[in-house]
Amino acid sequence: MSRVIFDIETAGADLESFDPEVQAYLLKLAKTEEEVQLVRESLSFYPNTAEIVAIGMLNPDTEKGVVYYQSPAADDAATNTDGEPAPEPVEENGITYRPGTEKDIIEGFWAVISKYDKFVTFNGRGFDCPFIMVRSAVHDVKPTRDLMPNRFGNEHIDLLDKLTFYGAARRRFSMDMWCRTFGIKSPKSEGVTGYDVKDMFKEGRHKEIAVYCAGDLWATRELLFKWEGYIKYPPDAPKSS
Repeated sequence: MSRVIFDIETAGADLESFDPEVQAYLLKLAKTEEEVQLVRESLSFYPNTAEIVAIGMLNPDTEKGVVYYQSPAADDAATNTDGEPAPEPVEENGITYRPGTEKDIIEGFWAVISKYDKFVTFNGRGFDCPFIMVRSAVHDVKPTRDLMPNRFGNEHIDLLDKLTFYGAARRRFSMDMWCRTFGIKSPKSEGVTGYDVKDMFKEGRHKEIAVYCAGDLWATRELLFKWEGYIKYPPDAPKSS
């Protein structure tokens, strides 16, 4: 059966960009400066206050994939009158990087995901899938499949669910911790985390975000093979890295 891994990167809006009523709603429980700062930092984690700046997709068996990422240059090329071409896709190490608008990358995602039987995420049920669905609705983009199927079925392999045995384990460790546990190279070891993406986006480091997203895909692939080969029962034959 064909399967694809996917992961998203998001960037929250500045708190001051919202209407006063929305700001008041977001800050209603923040009583200290530290709590206000926590609200600011959390805006990247909700589709109501953030946008998708990258969606990465990787076939774990063929090692081929794509990262759709936001690039204002692509948006400008689509609307300018100077005849400047949009940035071209670039392939590196089996991953094709395709710039576009948020709507472009969401449409690209739905076009690809419809071709696979199964999909794999890390915490996709709790974050990536609902986020994509809401942001799709924002742009009037219709889904091509159900991203929230039966939690205990085989269509969606959420590795956070699998590695915590559907909540039986006491703590839900991050992907970085799971990578370190199994000796897998973590994208976070390069000094970038999800908390940095908003600032990177504002600084125009769009391709760097896409490359960081690709790193998450490769790490998720290795976690998938570890779970399949040594934790799932009956285990699958281990895959080579």
